[in-house]
Amino acid sequence: MAWKFSMSRLASVPRIAAAIIAIAAAAVFCSLELAENPRAMLPNSPELRARNHTLSLTLHAGITPEGKDAFYFGGQPNAPTLRLSPGDQLKINYINDLPAKPQESCAITPCMDMTNLHFHGLTVSPDAPQDDVLDLMAMPGQSLRYTVQIPQDHPPGLYWYHTHPHGESHRQALDGMSGALVIEGIQSYFPPLVGLPERILVVRGRSIVNDPHSADLKHRVALSSDICGAESESPEEVFTVNGSVRPQIEIAPGARQFWRLVNASADRYVDLQLEGQPFEIVAMDGMPIALHDPDHRTRIVDHVLLPPAGRLESIVTGPTAGMPRRLISRCVDTGPDGDPNPAMVLADIVPRSSADAISKISESPLKPALKVPDLAAEEKAPPQFIVTFTEDKNGFYINGEKFTRSAAPMVRAKVGTFQHWKIVNATRELHPMHIHQVHFLAYAENGQPIAEPMWLDTVSVPFGGSVDVIMDFTDPVIRGMSVFHCHLLNHEDKGMMAKVLFE
Repeated sequence: MAWKFSMSRLASVPRIAAAIIAIAAAAVFCSLELAENPRAMLPNSPELRARNHTLSLTLHAGITPEGKDAFYFGGQPNAPTLRLSPGDQLKINYINDLPAKPQESCAITPCMDMTNLHFHGLTVSPDAPQDDVLDLMAMPGQSLRYTVQIPQDHPPGLYWYHTHPHGESHRQALDGMSGALVIEGIQSYFPPLVGLPERILVVRGRSIVNDPHSADLKHRVALSSDICGAESESPEEVFTVNGSVRPQIEIAPGARQFWRLVNASADRYVDLQLEGQPFEIVAMDGMPIALHDPDHRTRIVDHVLLPPAGRLESIVTGPTAGMPRRLISRCVDTGPDGDPNPAMVLADIVPRSSADAISKISESPLKPALKVPDLAAEEKAPPQFIVTFTEDKNGFYINGEKFTRSAAPMVRAKVGTFQHWKIVNATRELHPMHIHQVHFLAYAENGQPIAEPMWLDTVSVPFGGSVDVIMDFTDPVIRGMSVFHCHLLNHEDKGMMAKVLFE
């Protein structure tokens, strides 16, 4: 259906009213276009690359015509993909243009429209002006200046940036205040990537509560009505890919592409499956598998569970001609007290060839710096620190404590060491644990060895169970006060976060 809107019809309307009507009309047009154009191709965010070892940009926090919080870049509500190399410097002038009186509710009150940035997964300093989420905070009308130094030996891979104001993180992430960040050079760890077309996929949750098009959106993503857990609530979100509901992804039959996907949702799990095709995993959470295991540089899997904040970098192969496939998220049992996480379609894979329009992985001058530590002693030793997640009707806790800005560090980590941590989930729902600045080896679940341990920065902890990890605190850059928390951001906002002091 074609829609036209003539500004001449507004000639007799005062200018302010006309502007309001125009914005409303644009919003209606966008929502109708979304509802009636289920075959849209995968959109891409603008990409910014470092020049002369520096990437500088101005990023605004603002409000969309639909009343949602958003990153604005170049005057448009869009989060650019940031691309840097080891040794580069990232400079961001971050301006808070959010209204002094919030238009949306927050997890805790008062809601103040404060905001900041977190560079998720980067092994950079937790002190200002770098990845400081504790003291760097901009109120409406204020700005922050970030200068983030990427270490020369930083692992290449997919990372991401998002806001992290305690108490308001969930709302801002759900609205889409996040973007992809790539550290170049992963092909140096896995040379077969050279020449492959590359796609960046940012998966977000979109609230369908009070959405007049919720029925259409559920139908479009083929939202499953099957109950895979004990939760009784109705689904409240559908997934988008690069801001689009069920887009098409082009790949020629038999062709190989390199996909870099981040689960940027605020509180939903993605159990990825590409129908009829496996994933050849090259990296998880920005960490190349070959960095720690050069003899087994990839993993072949049929599906992969990504908690909120998890990242997958994988080679995929185009389906046979005439055999359309779908990229789906399988149903995830989040536990008796968890939120519904039903199966749905993320995108359709169509056998067309537009590879020439996609950037390809080029050769890298970087030399791989392998890290193959012997952690057998740490794995066998008793845990040096136990993290216990609990919750009740009043909030969410780590080791019986709710987070406060004035709290002392719950744990101290000596720089230059590895530490065995056990994360215990004493609740009736699935929780993802994330620690800033460092990665860890997840090697046991519920006391049993994991068949293929992975280096991660966010790990799913089974309800009523536990995960054992070896924290890597050996990077001398990581010094100062930081945090670890549940990455269901509604839980983090309500107290499930604690401080860690790297010293």
